[in-house]
Amino acid sequence: QVQLVESGGGSVQAGASLTLSCVRSDALGRSFGQYDMAWFRQAPGKEREFVGVINWSKRTVYADSVKGRFTISRDNDKNTMYLQMNSLRPEDTAIYYCAQRAGSDSFFSVDSYNYWGQGTQVTVSS
Repeated sequence: QVQLVESGGGSVQAGASLTLSCVRSDALGRSFGQYDMAWFRQAPGKEREFVGVINWSKRTVYADSVKGRFTISRDNDKNTMYLQMNSLRPEDTAIYYCAQRAGSDSFFSVDSYNYWGQGTQVTVSS
């Protein structure tokens, strides 16, 4: 019913910037603007980890590891969420996923999200 499609990943040098996009479509026509949306990432051999979330009022919360470098925004008219990543580091290398939050449980937990995109690879070399 809900499809999330990420794009914008790539291979960059440390210190570079990338912007990821996540486009949401809903077969039932439910409004994108009413949902909290988040970015997670998963590096090889590691668990999926929270990057940041933007709620319906565009308030944002970030993981400490990306605070001050990453910015999440959304354009409700375009059904799109963005992740602006600056000052990228090799440890930012991961597959980045967008997700739609299901309810009111902790937004840090993967279990709070019921729809996920397929992911987009970000590779940062030193």
